[in-house]
Amino acid sequence: MTTEQPPPPSQPLRVAAAQACPEPGDLTANVATAAAMVYEARDAGARVVVFPEKFLTGYEPDLIRADPKRCAVQAAGDDRLDPLLEACRETGTVAVVGTAVHDAGQLYVSALVLGTDGTWLSRYDKQLLFSTEQEIYCPGAQGLSLDIDGWRLGLGICYDSGFPEHARAAALDGCHAYLVGALFSVGNGYHESRMWFPSRAFDNTMYTVLANHVGSTGGWSTCGGSAVWDPTGRLVVEAGPDERELVVADLDPDRLRRARADHTMLNDVHGLTAGPRQRLALDGRPA
Repeated sequence: MTTEQPPPPSQPLRVAAAQACPEPGDLTANVATAAAMVYEARDAGARVVVFPEKFLTGYEPDLIRADPKRCAVQAAGDDRLDPLLEACRETGTVAVVGTAVHDAGQLYVSALVLGTDGTWLSRYDKQLLFSTEQEIYCPGAQGLSLDIDGWRLGLGICYDSGFPEHARAAALDGCHAYLVGALFSVGNGYHESRMWFPSRAFDNTMYTVLANHVGSTGGWSTCGGSAVWDPTGRLVVEAGPDERELVVADLDPDRLRRARADHTMLNDVHGLTAGPRQRLALDGRPA
């Protein structure tokens, strides 16, 4: 099922993906780091900056579960966010910031949407929780799309991006780009992200943006490599594996238009459902 599609964007949108190593459970210190990187994003001309999964708290499941009032953002209001909100207001930048959120006694893995007026506008809660997260966090109930400067941006968090259906839901909602804060680790993480993000981009002819951690958090050694892919799955820009860094790219409406004209899968899939299927047993057993 699709919603009414927005008109195609007419102007480029500059986005930034931020990577840094958070302090374990230290919300105040991590807010300060994020605020500084919002100013860096402004200086680079970015309109939107995306941060890694649970950046404000660190990944840190044990700390967050043991003391959620101190180590997670409080959904009812949290003054510790003020320096980051002020940075967004002063720079005119939209920030999508990963954090754990404590809401009515429950914990969520969330992406906060902080607006150019210095307010917390909305929150996306991770819908597809990794196996080790399921005993601590509640899954999100719905997706979230953002409209800014003629672009529609769909949000995801880490494991969400491993499921084609998640990015496809954003594309069918009219999204032109898919923005994901994540934790990909040393070992298989780099390979995994380089499979998922180009695939989500090409399958849906939309930009994909990854903001990943560097250093260690919550017992994970992370692999950096924050990056942007274009709507044909080609890499546009990529950060290094282990340094604090901000990568910036222009989402180009002409590139988007050409990709969707040349590769029409997104348009052609409309109306396709699982529908009736024939099952054929080839080994003599009932299908």
